[in-house]
Amino acid sequence: MDGVYLTWLISALAVGVFLMPYFKPPWAKLTLTGFVDFIRRYWLHLLIALSIYNAKDFLDQIDRMLMARTGLDMTPYIYAIEGDLVVWFQATFRSEWLDVVMTHFYIAGFMFITYASIFYVTYFDDRWMADRVALCIAWVYLLAIPFYLFFNVRVTGFYIEDMDAIAYTLNPEIRDWFRRIDAFSNCMPSLHIAVPFAIWLTFRKYDHDRRWRRFQNMILGYIILTAFAIIYLGIHWFVDIIGGMILAAFTVRLTELTNDRVWSIFDERTINSRLATVLSRPGHSVAFLFNRIKTYVARLLKPRSKETGTLIVVVLILTGAVITWDLTHNELTAEGVQSAQGAVASEGWSATMDDRSGNAIVLIHNVSNPLSEPSEVAQPLMQFGSPYALYERYLALANESQLRLIDVENPTTVLMEEELDGIQSLQVTSIQGKPVVVYIADDVLHALDIDGEPVLVPSVPGDESIEIMTVSGNEVLFVTEEEPATLRLGLIGATGFQNIRINASAPLEENRRLDWGEVDEANASIVQVSFDSSNIAVRVNVTALDRMVLYDRFSGEQRFGFSTIYPVGNISLGYGYVVWEAKDHFDPESFADKYGDWEIHQLNLATNYSEQLTSDTIDQVNPIALKGGIAYIEIQDDGKTTFKVLNRGTELATYSSVVLQLSVVLLIVLTFVYIMQRQNEARPMSFNHDSVLESE
Repeated sequence: MDGVYLTWLISALAVGVFLMPYFKPPWAKLTLTGFVDFIRRYWLHLLIALSIYNAKDFLDQIDRMLMARTGLDMTPYIYAIEGDLVVWFQATFRSEWLDVVMTHFYIAGFMFITYASIFYVTYFDDRWMADRVALCIAWVYLLAIPFYLFFNVRVTGFYIEDMDAIAYTLNPEIRDWFRRIDAFSNCMPSLHIAVPFAIWLTFRKYDHDRRWRRFQNMILGYIILTAFAIIYLGIHWFVDIIGGMILAAFTVRLTELTNDRVWSIFDERTINSRLATVLSRPGHSVAFLFNRIKTYVARLLKPRSKETGTLIVVVLILTGAVITWDLTHNELTAEGVQSAQGAVASEGWSATMDDRSGNAIVLIHNVSNPLSEPSEVAQPLMQFGSPYALYERYLALANESQLRLIDVENPTTVLMEEELDGIQSLQVTSIQGKPVVVYIADDVLHALDIDGEPVLVPSVPGDESIEIMTVSGNEVLFVTEEEPATLRLGLIGATGFQNIRINASAPLEENRRLDWGEVDEANASIVQVSFDSSNIAVRVNVTALDRMVLYDRFSGEQRFGFSTIYPVGNISLGYGYVVWEAKDHFDPESFADKYGDWEIHQLNLATNYSEQLTSDTIDQVNPIALKGGIAYIEIQDDGKTTFKVLNRGTELATYSSVVLQLSVVLLIVLTFVYIMQRQNEARPMSFNHDSVLESE
């Protein structure tokens, strides 16, 4: 996966070094020692660029979770402005050679322009330009953060039906690389425009002796070609270009205002000098630091607009950080669960199998308030592998010899109890308003109503054994041992069924990338099914891993719901979403902790947007689709398990709401003070009223 990235990076570096003789100042000379000296002289400038790169990866993870959990999406408003203008643009210029050239230019070109802009001015020791170029790039990224977190705009190729995301799908390796590093929702503003445009404006403004004239002209040509590429490749909207230019212009002005203050602190030469002073004269350094703090505190006690403006920015940043933390950590841990071993949920209720000192205890939670104390149910003696299922308010449980049906609103009341042996799995549904328990016993499908009376269910030939079964409404889906890749769809109350053959075969080039495991698609077998009236989600084992196949019941179309080269775990479909656990970017031959654990993903079936809900280095498993969110089990590194409920939307926790309210009130006061201070500071220092009268 990293092969293509290394190719781009090495190409960008090589082009930058190769073009140095052409872009260098006329009097400058190239030496081998210069490649070492510039790092020593400008190590902090280079560190800024590296820090930005690493920070973007972290912010993209936060952005993915924010999008998935809150649904913050401004794309419909951008589309309302532009319509299909980008579709016309792409179709007008579309050709295969442009697809390839523009995709590689989009990535390698941006790498080149970003690193070369800093590399050239630092190598040739132009500190005047180096300070301003490095600072303006940093400001571009910092000012883009609020847009990327709270003003999400999706890429055109994944939003407009007739638009192709050319760059993201050129080949499987590039597609997977983009899936790993790109949130696909950071369009506004375009950094591919903002960064080079800010650099160009900086050179245009500060290159007084025109030593960088050639490089400046090249950047302008790059900007024009990039504007073409980002539209053509199905990435950005036209307004993203406008946003990028505005951000760049503002950044150059901000760089002008902050350059001297920033580099008076972070200049590598003064840092080295300060470090030497600290080591040689520690007492002097402590006294100096104390006096600086004392001076700054004195300024805060008599603040001017500068200090008030700084305080306003700090309040905004802290408020945004609190809200972001809350929205990305808004899952609630269900009370009373000591060690969750499994869970089911339906219509506002959840049932959790908990380990209580080796005993399997089923607990009932109200999903709308998981922090409330759970209820125990009148269960039979259960084992951790015993089947149980929940539908609306009805909970069915079975052990080796007994089946019970319980009303979770009255969990100590048993509605139905039957002596039955060999129940392998069970489900609950409702037929004509009455609960029906559907179960597999001795490899045969059965059903009982609340009165314990048998209910007609589809039957298979006597030599076939049913292994998997699930229900939705009055429909039942099941799989037999003899036909492990075929779904049987039937009605409860009828004996017939329909066969649906599931195809989990991936393209040959995809299977070749699974060199760490054997792929046996000919003997693929269904291991889990979840469905509703419109869609079926199927987990299929192909030996090396499990894949997820989605089946559209109206069109009969089958497609993969997730990458075919990474493992998929438990799945759940309901309320317009498919949720599942997966190990995205997992490669056992090149193991990385952040890709080695199970994470929760979701797919919005209406929009076909797939997003990741969790991102860490611990396992989140057994996801369940709820009406307003999901539930899942989290497994800590020490083996401790908890049951969590995550609600979609932008509802904030109490502490976040309080912080937001206090911030609004505080900002009103600070804004008023700031305006008054600015007005007072703008007045002339003295004003002679008599002289004005005499002049009149």
